[in-house]
Amino acid sequence: MKMQTKIVILLLLTLICALSLASCHGEWVEKNGNSATDYSGAMTDFQVPDTFDESKTYEISFWAKSDSNKHQTAVYYKAVEEFQKLYPNIKVNITIDTDYQRIYQNVITNVQTGTTPNVCITYPDHIATYLTGDSLVVPLESLMADEKYGFGGSELRFDGVENGEIVEKFLNECVVNGYQYGLPFMRSTEACYVNKTYVEALGFELPERLTWDFIWQVCAAALEKNPDGTYKVNGQSVMLPLIYKSTDNMMIQMIEQRGGGYSTDKGEILIFNDTTESILLELAENARLGHFYTFKKVSYPANYLNAGQCIFAIDSTAGATWMGSDSIQSDIPEDSVVKFETAVMEIPQYDVENPRMISQGPSICIFNKEDSGEVLASWLFAQYLLTNEVQIPYSQSEGYLPVTLKAQNSPEYIDYLSRAGEDNSTYYDVKIAATKIVQNNVDNTFITPVFNGSVSLRNAAGGMIEEIVNDVRVGKDITPAHINGVYRDMTSLWKLDVELGQMSPGIILLLAVIFLTDLGLAAYFIFKKIVAKG
Repeated sequence: MKMQTKIVILLLLTLICALSLASCHGEWVEKNGNSATDYSGAMTDFQVPDTFDESKTYEISFWAKSDSNKHQTAVYYKAVEEFQKLYPNIKVNITIDTDYQRIYQNVITNVQTGTTPNVCITYPDHIATYLTGDSLVVPLESLMADEKYGFGGSELRFDGVENGEIVEKFLNECVVNGYQYGLPFMRSTEACYVNKTYVEALGFELPERLTWDFIWQVCAAALEKNPDGTYKVNGQSVMLPLIYKSTDNMMIQMIEQRGGGYSTDKGEILIFNDTTESILLELAENARLGHFYTFKKVSYPANYLNAGQCIFAIDSTAGATWMGSDSIQSDIPEDSVVKFETAVMEIPQYDVENPRMISQGPSICIFNKEDSGEVLASWLFAQYLLTNEVQIPYSQSEGYLPVTLKAQNSPEYIDYLSRAGEDNSTYYDVKIAATKIVQNNVDNTFITPVFNGSVSLRNAAGGMIEEIVNDVRVGKDITPAHINGVYRDMTSLWKLDVELGQMSPGIILLLAVIFLTDLGLAAYFIFKKIVAKG
């Protein structure tokens, strides 16, 4: 009986904790407001302290992202080290995660406990969600304009950016609801990494700009086989002609290139339209023919490209160091790498006279704290991340473009771009070619409208392609009626049929029931193990 009593007490305590968590979540939901653009609780001004109190010690947290690129991590740590030499009274605690989505989820989790970071590498989509909380994110206008501590400020201890030295288009990408809630940190876009050797072996010549028609023609030719069942172009048993890393970006860019609706900045969902249907029918047919595969189905495009098993690998310019025969970042065994010439090109277009590609890359936001001096300390560090000492080495870690004209026009950076091919690390030609795609297409890039819920819409965009590809693989007939069913699936899955700033009580109750059911099952099995052990 004593053991059973303990189990009951444990379950009751767990239930209380679960209900407490549900309560906290519900409170956050209520604060989120009633629509995708309800930012009534967002800060619209910040009062900059007259002076920075150097007699006081400030401890700030910096959340950043880096996967396995040790050069990026080194840049972050060096930035912290050098900044702390300039400001000995500011201690920067750095946390590096491997995924932007995890940072986003961790921030939302920490909102409940009041432990959000001070400075965070993030995306404008994520900032839009943070803004639905009460005074969470600091608007930067007053900080940017401050004579002492703003851009070009008289009291700065480093050579910071001046007004007008951040690329205006990149700066505007961080404006949400009319206010500057973020700063751009790096910018990238997507590129098509091409096995030029195989394209020419198939009898094609690469055009100045790729078109989707050209891509599908080459993909069809690449699937021709020898009598023994191997593919003619590579002599192997595997050939996945086109692999696309991000189906979210694929759908968003195809819609933009075709002039179809996606959403408005007020959070209105426009994506379920005839243009989207046409794109999905096109992709379904090419998936059925074996021309096209997604990352979620086959893993990283670079692995297949470098093994000679893929002709077109579409991925971010921020992943350029993984691409090509001479890549030193390759994940596959050295004896699996096939030698070929790599061409780095813009993503395929429907209209080569009006190229459109997505602008992406991390930004910086500052979270509000009770002590305005702590916010000012955070701002000083955020500004330091825009200095040439950080912008140039970080951009050299991948196919990133610095966001400041100060860095782009510096002799050091111009020299870096001019030395493509000198080695396979700092001056890796594929990486520098990818960077130049970003640099040469700033005016051709776009971003999607940012609002609370735009993250869910992005997930739905890629989810439609993934579901269609899955359905093709299992032999389903992809018709307009079937696509309407996919629309309904995405609408339901990502809650696009309800106001995105709010989670309905019914959904909360359902999630709570599922959670408590899982909890009960887990407790039951724990109880059985305890009883079995005596």
